[in-house]
This record gives sequence, structure tokens and C-alpha cells, in this order.
Amino acid sequence: MARRAGRIGVIAFALLLVGCVERPVGNLIEVSARDPDASLVSMLVTTTRAQVTDAGVMFGGERARGLRYADISVSIPPDSTREIGEIQWPRSPPGDPAHDFVTTNAEVADLAQTRGKFDARLDNSKARHALVFVHGYNTRFEEAVYRFAQIVHDSRANVVPVLFTWPSRGEALSYFYDRESAAYSRDALEAVLQGMVDDKHVASISVLAHSLGNFVAVEALRQMAIRNRGLSPKFRDIMLASPDIDVDVFRREVAEIEKYDKAPPITLFVSQDDKALGLSKSVAGDEPRIGAVDPTVEPFRGILEQAGVRVVDLTSFAADDDMAHGKFSTSEVVRSIGQRLAGGQKLNDAKATLGDTVRAMAVNAAATAAGVTTTPTPTLSPQP
Repeated sequence: MARRAGRIGVIAFALLLVGCVERPVGNLIEVSARDPDASLVSMLVTTTRAQVTDAGVMFGGERARGLRYADISVSIPPDSTREIGEIQWPRSPPGDPAHDFVTTNAEVADLAQTRGKFDARLDNSKARHALVFVHGYNTRFEEAVYRFAQIVHDSRANVVPVLFTWPSRGEALSYFYDRESAAYSRDALEAVLQGMVDDKHVASISVLAHSLGNFVAVEALRQMAIRNRGLSPKFRDIMLASPDIDVDVFRREVAEIEKYDKAPPITLFVSQDDKALGLSKSVAGDEPRIGAVDPTVEPFRGILEQAGVRVVDLTSFAADDDMAHGKFSTSEVVRSIGQRLAGGQKLNDAKATLGDTVRAMAVNAAATAAGVTTTPTPTLSPQP
């Protein structure tokens, strides 16, 4: 009885926090005005969401039959007017490009158009490196677009951005619908990734997934590994931020990916103060989620070591959101990811690596708040 009451309390607290946040609606309206100091992020979108006719929305939370495509460009205000790591939402659409994230292009495309634009952007990029982002639970389409734009811009990585967005209704009470939509979309993501592997214009691929989007990503990658007896060497990094995945399920899935030769490195971002994953654990019968474990204690330490997963613990790092669920997109963390991607280095967490860098940033942030000067954040170096 006490356990049930505790679960109800967690759910009520989470819903209270979510209810306090104003959610964006209709921001994908094209704006013709420009700010000369603003930055532009253009991304290609593949989605299993159904298209809608609502102005500035494009795709809703219902499921489509097959994949849909879009080409979207987001203008990001000058760094002097914004907090790095955050999205500056307009108070009302469409917004002011001098101070807000605004949409400069939003058009639905077909497969041939999308493939042509994708190859052209790869050819214009020296790295020919595609970054695929898979968002998490309770995420509307425009939220996924603007979050990915923020990540690409703040990371400063030379990548061709591809957003894979699945049918989340963007409602706190639609968790089980979202989870089933994630399962519904894994075959589609596998098809997208397989198309990139087969595309001669693509030199390398990195995958970044967040929250419940990790279920989509890991399932798709697992299926690819089984089907092809391993993942293509084009996969450079698999980055799993706050995965909403059962620990035992994660262990089995990763084992299928890692058992083949030349498997790409998997980096796991965890945080024990993640309230969203605490809620998920509660509704899952108190089964821990891999994104909220303490990687230094058993059995989690042994599980992660056996799986060969690199872990970055963000628990001591300050969160920008009340749920502490989006730390991977905060300023210094996403910039560190970008340094790795831009430098052609793989994400690892050994010796002078991303994990040490994040720990140093947490110490520096605390010292700065106390008015103490510390040494600069160390640069990232590849695993020896």
C-alpha cells in the first residue's frame, strides 16, 4: 500500500512540474525577416507522425502509415542575446529572429527530394558525416525540431543533421501511447539508417537518442546488427542520453550490437537525479531505468563493464529543467560532444575523456558560483 502511495506521489509531482511549463504551439510558421548575426540550422526530417493541417504544426502525435519527410531551417538568435544550451521560444508565433528561435523554411518533401538534398548537403560538407537525433517521450514535433537545432548549433559540429521523429503526443498522461509509438517506429528508423549505410555519399554516421527515443534507436540498431551480422563501420558513435530502458532489456539489446567485430562505441549518459526516469521506474514496478543508475555500484557497474559501454555520469551537473532530464543538451556537455564529433574522435570515457571533462566542468561551475577561479576545462583526447 505504501509503495502504491509512493508511486502516486511521484506521478502527481511530475504532472505538477509538467503542468507549470508553457508548451509551444504553432511555431513552424515561416518568417521572412532575418537578423544578420543569427545562425541558421537546416535539417532533414524523417517521421512516422501523421501530417496535420494546423498552421505552424506540420506533424502531430498520431501514427502515419509509412515514413513522411520534411526540410526545415531554424534561425537561432545571436549568442549575445541567448543562453547557450537553451531554446529561446517566441512568446507568440512566429517570433523575432533577433531574440527567438524562428522557422525560416518548413516544407514537406517526398523521398526523392529528401534524398537529393541529403546527398547535396553531404557533398558540400568535407566530413560527409550525418548526425541522426531521436527525441524522447512527451515531445511535440516542433519541440523536437527546435531542440535538435539547438544541439547542432551549440555543438558546433560539422554534421548533416537528420531528425527522426516518432509519434509522441506531447502529453504527460500519454506515456503508454508514446511507448507503443516508439515500438511502432523502430522498423522505420532501421530503414532510414540502412539507407544511409547504403548511400555512397555518407562517410560516417553518429546516432544521438534521448529518453524513450533510446528504445527506438537501440531496437533499430539491434535489428540491423542481427540482420547484417554487425553494424557498418560507417557508424562512428552511438550516444544514449538518459535512456528510458529497463536495465535487463538494455543488457540484452547491447549484447546483440556489441558481439560482432568492429562494433561502434556506445556512450551512455546517466544522472541519478533524473525525475522523469524516476517516474518511469515507478510506473514500471520499481524496475530501474538504465539512464538513472549509479554506474559505480553493483550490479550496474558489472553490467556496463561487461557490455563495453562507456558511461558519463552527469549527476553532479546542474540541470536546466525541473525534471533534470535534459542535461545532455546543456551548454558545456553538448559542446564537448561537438568537439568530439568535429575532431573525428570517438566518444570514450577513459582517462582524459568526456567523463573527466564533464566532472571538471561540474567542479568549475560550483567554484564559479562561489567566486573561485579554477583552471580551464581540459580538452578532450581520444582513448589510448
